[in-house]
Amino acid sequence: MSSKILIFFTISIFLIFRRTTSDIVSDRSTLLSIRSALRGRSLLWNITSPTCSWPGVICSPDKSSVLELHLPGMGLSGQIPPGLFSNLTKLNFLSLRYNALSGVIPADLFSPLKDLKNLYLQHNLFSGPVPDSIFSLSNLVRLNLAHNNFSGPIPSSFNNLTGLGTLYLQDNGFSGQIPDLNLPGLVQFNVSDNQLNGSIPSKLSGQPKDSFLGTSLCGKPLNSCDNNNGDEGGKEKKLSGGAIAGIVIGCVIGLILILLLLFFCCCRKKSNKETTRSADVAGVKEVGIEIPEEKGVESHGGKDGFLGSAIAAIGVGGGNKDKGKAEAVVGNGKSLVFFGKMNKSFDLDDLLKASAEVLGKGTFGTAYKAALESGITLVVKRLRDVTVPEKEFREKIEEVGKLNHENLVPLRAYYYSGDEKLLVYDYISMGSLSALLHGNKGAGRTPLNWETRAGIALGAAHGIAYLHTQGPSVSHGNIKSSNILLTKSYEARVSDFGLAQLVGPSSTPNRVAGYRAPEVTDPRKVSQKADVYSFGVLLLELLTGKAPTHSLMNEEGVDLPRWVQSVVREEWTAEVFDLELLRYQNVEEDMVQLLQLAVDCTAQYPDRRPSMAEVTSRVEELCRSSFMDSGADTIDNAEVETA
Repeated sequence: MSSKILIFFTISIFLIFRRTTSDIVSDRSTLLSIRSALRGRSLLWNITSPTCSWPGVICSPDKSSVLELHLPGMGLSGQIPPGLFSNLTKLNFLSLRYNALSGVIPADLFSPLKDLKNLYLQHNLFSGPVPDSIFSLSNLVRLNLAHNNFSGPIPSSFNNLTGLGTLYLQDNGFSGQIPDLNLPGLVQFNVSDNQLNGSIPSKLSGQPKDSFLGTSLCGKPLNSCDNNNGDEGGKEKKLSGGAIAGIVIGCVIGLILILLLLFFCCCRKKSNKETTRSADVAGVKEVGIEIPEEKGVESHGGKDGFLGSAIAAIGVGGGNKDKGKAEAVVGNGKSLVFFGKMNKSFDLDDLLKASAEVLGKGTFGTAYKAALESGITLVVKRLRDVTVPEKEFREKIEEVGKLNHENLVPLRAYYYSGDEKLLVYDYISMGSLSALLHGNKGAGRTPLNWETRAGIALGAAHGIAYLHTQGPSVSHGNIKSSNILLTKSYEARVSDFGLAQLVGPSSTPNRVAGYRAPEVTDPRKVSQKADVYSFGVLLLELLTGKAPTHSLMNEEGVDLPRWVQSVVREEWTAEVFDLELLRYQNVEEDMVQLLQLAVDCTAQYPDRRPSMAEVTSRVEELCRSSFMDSGADTIDNAEVETA
């Protein structure tokens, strides 16, 4: 008897194992077919690795079947062939958004996916009607077909999806009227920017007005349908010929007056510029300085370059009219003020003689790389729009000069006169994190691996946390990737700290807004919790590879924290990460932890954000676990098939 039980048990285990193996092999074959059929050049699937370890593929706990497939923004293109998903019968989540998939979707494509709960097809090029197989997905909760070329009437068959909570159909070619939809769980609904007309069904009247814009619909929440009728008798009111002629003549006269006014203003402005330019050249030549021609990026040798483009105005603007040597530029006996134990091996005259190159124009002024004749290379920042009086400026800049930390770019010296304020820093050869992440996208680009990015995040966190220890009112005020400089060993150095309180609001351009906390209204008054928000955006930039000002997912655009949080809320998958990071599969958990920290830092309300001390501690712990295996973040590219 016992032997029979043992045989039965063995056969059962064998059958279960066989079925499990068969399921995952079948799913694996389907996934490879998807990649082949849809030209998935960005799908970094290592065919020698288990299917369930492939990026975007989430399996059941026992690894027997694929439950979720996340393939957004993967460069998928072409038409979906019939039966492509037929073997993925356990799938409950499918995301193909932000690709270039096109054509009519096969009518029975989704029929086998009876367990599907979330379907995201937005931002593709699909056309034709909504496939009938969608209406057989009785478990569907979220459906997004927005930003495609679907056409025809909106099917009343949507009523079959009784559990639907999200239905996004905006920016398509749907026409006709909205059918009466009886979906009690519907919370999110949008049909804007379609060729729809008629009245909005009463059960949808509680949806936001934005859900119906760009259509010919009427009724709540839009204007009443009665207001869309013509005048009495249905006759259209027409303007008389005299009225039309009057309008045309008035417009022409107004246009002529505007053109004359613009011409007058341009002539006057040009005349003023020529007068000012002549005076400046004359004044500069009195001290033996020549002004080079203005260029987008200057790089001149000898006494031109930096002297002509930046410091020459000290003598002119400062009222120094003494004839003679270049030393006359240092008017009123003022000179460089040095900090700490800085070796005073150069003076202002040495800077005037240095060759110079414009590194860039930032929030607070223009930065120049100055190569002194002695061989020393420095960075000189010429501040603009300084609004504080001299005494306050010197007090604040003295405090900045006292700050000393290995993850800060130290302020070495400064110069102050009525018209010129110069700051002197060490030159960091590798440039900024921004340039490294977003600059070179060509074949010669060296990608930043996970270990390097985590180390940069930790170094920057240490530098900012140190600033916050100097007092409750001390903050950086301008945290962004272009202010994180990198040494040759990729160690982070935080720059531009302490300058936000010296300049006027006009010095802060819109491009900084991507890092700015929502509560900040005056860029000169940035709290420590606002710094934490900006640092959170910086973490998101490291993880996604997207610059905040270029993270526009469509023409309307969303900021980086908002986009990431929306993806996390919908899916919480690896799809937010930079493709360069997806190669390192064994650090996905650490990346998710850093992503969670970034989301915490960019919380809407300041009191819900952690302190920089807590942020630093969490990054330290994450780096400690990541770096325990120094070889954990490498992979043999030869093993990765990219199709």
